[in-house]
Amino acid sequence: MKILMVIIDGLSDRSLNGTTPLKSANTPNMDFIAKIGINGIMDTINPGIRPGSDTAHLSILGYDPFKFYTGRGPIEACGAGIEVKPGDIAFRVNFGTVKGEGSVFDKIVVDRRAGRIQDKDELIKAINSEVSLDGIEFILGNASGHRAALVFRGKDLSDKITDSDPKREGERVKRVRALDESAEFTARMANEFIEKSHEILDSHPFNLEREKAGLPKANVLLLRGVGKALHIPSFEERYGMRLAVIAGTTLIKGVGRLVKADVIEDDRFTGSKNTDLHLKVKKALEMLETHDFVLLHIKATDEFGHDGDFDGKRKFIEKVDSAIKPFLELDFSEVCFVMLSDHTTPVTARDHTADPVPVVIVFNEVRRDDVKAFNEFESYKGGLCRINGRDLMNILLDLIGKAKKFGA
Repeated sequence: MKILMVIIDGLSDRSLNGTTPLKSANTPNMDFIAKIGINGIMDTINPGIRPGSDTAHLSILGYDPFKFYTGRGPIEACGAGIEVKPGDIAFRVNFGTVKGEGSVFDKIVVDRRAGRIQDKDELIKAINSEVSLDGIEFILGNASGHRAALVFRGKDLSDKITDSDPKREGERVKRVRALDESAEFTARMANEFIEKSHEILDSHPFNLEREKAGLPKANVLLLRGVGKALHIPSFEERYGMRLAVIAGTTLIKGVGRLVKADVIEDDRFTGSKNTDLHLKVKKALEMLETHDFVLLHIKATDEFGHDGDFDGKRKFIEKVDSAIKPFLELDFSEVCFVMLSDHTTPVTARDHTADPVPVVIVFNEVRRDDVKAFNEFESYKGGLCRINGRDLMNILLDLIGKAKKFGA
């Protein structure tokens, strides 16, 4: 028995004039899936708790985020291809632009994304080869767009520190502060790293060329989302199933690598509205031949929600609906199919909210309900009722006969 899970990031929404992008979209394939399955709504974390995409995916895969999540940094680092070891601390990083005189901490952040720079390889190579810190090792890894990931490795490191990212333009780079005495050394190393890397970046030939071309220098690294790496049992160790993850975003690839999944990459999997949906679907079907569990992640619905773009989100949902049509040809006596969102990203809020998300499970042995459409207004009427994200894996394992009896 195999499981195919499709997670459409930020798919669900709040009611706007009685509808949502999902409800107003033309989705014959999603609606057919709802008709042949069992439907419900799901609190990915807990009722009233706004999920991040990282904590949501951990929970959906059966990993309690209150136990296994220490911060986004270690997941971003995994997604950037860095082998994160227990005891490491890791950060999310933005390449940004600062201007002014004196120390980097005296300068003003004028662009937190350095003009949304894409090509950062030369800069990352320079920092990894030219910056040194006494007492610890570090690894700076590349991530999508203007992002990177940073890992500190050594003794007596702590994640009880603050960010250097001011979170808005027009403010100075923040000094990293220790939140308790055990973190003073780590905070000092972080500040030294920020200062030394700025000196290299500001005068790097690549940045000087950008400046001549009228582009903002990528001359500062803004650290945020620090977390300490923990031992997390692999997906195969936990469930006895081989997992493949198909995703275009660094974060979701990081979740996959964190649980030792096979992460399937392709330059055409962008994590944006231009991602190759049909290739992702084709690849998911291929991976079902070699893996027990395939997770297909689709991102852009979340981006449209953050942008407040109702029509853009609706139209992209229709593209997703068209792309998933081949899944209707699966043999549902051999494949358990699951479709859901990881969280709600309303176009009105432009951020994640705690509203429960629709979920549908298709398998020959499920108790089909009377739901005829896949959307926020119909799914709650289904036979799954309202479930918790951490329970989804138990439900799926029971359906495919892999659950163990509790008791005699």
